[in-house]
Amino acid sequence: MLVELAQEDKAQQSPETQESPKTQTKPVKKKRTAKQYAISFFIRLGITAAAVTLLLVFVAGVYVNHTNSAYPMIKDGDLCLTYKLAELAPGDAVAYEQSGEMRFGRVVALESDTVEIRDDCIFVNGRAVLEDTVFPTTAEGSAISYPYKVPKDSVFVLNDFRSDNSDSRTLGGIKLEDCRGKVVFIMRRRGI
Repeated sequence: MLVELAQEDKAQQSPETQESPKTQTKPVKKKRTAKQYAISFFIRLGITAAAVTLLLVFVAGVYVNHTNSAYPMIKDGDLCLTYKLAELAPGDAVAYEQSGEMRFGRVVALESDTVEIRDDCIFVNGRAVLEDTVFPTTAEGSAISYPYKVPKDSVFVLNDFRSDNSDSRTLGGIKLEDCRGKVVFIMRRRGI
């Protein structure tokens, strides 16, 4: 009976005296100051810079071609993006460093392959390599003797502009540690 009386008494109270969910106070949200915005901005900027640095050191590379050794695929002045984690295969365009200079060429053979150049044609392990380069490949001016066995942890790289023999015909096998990755994107910067 007491419970019923308490419920009736509560029902008879005026709406102003009853607590409603709308009248409950919410915590006031503080406005952010310019200093807090600046700190937040610089933290995000630092995280982004660290992520980009890690990406460029371990995963990708950005290089500008300053020669015509890879002409017509990569021209002088082109910006090239490389993927450092790619496993190189014959036919891949590759960036590599030689004598402090960044160079670009095409992988023709991998380690332990035997390369021969005769009759303006490349033979790898006794089989002719079909290529879509526009320049004939000659052994003229080579500093290596053929047949040439590609050393361990190296690749045999030829320039697409085959008249320029400053590639594996002169240098021998290019060590994988000197390779800066497979070229995955080329942006033309000249004539734009």
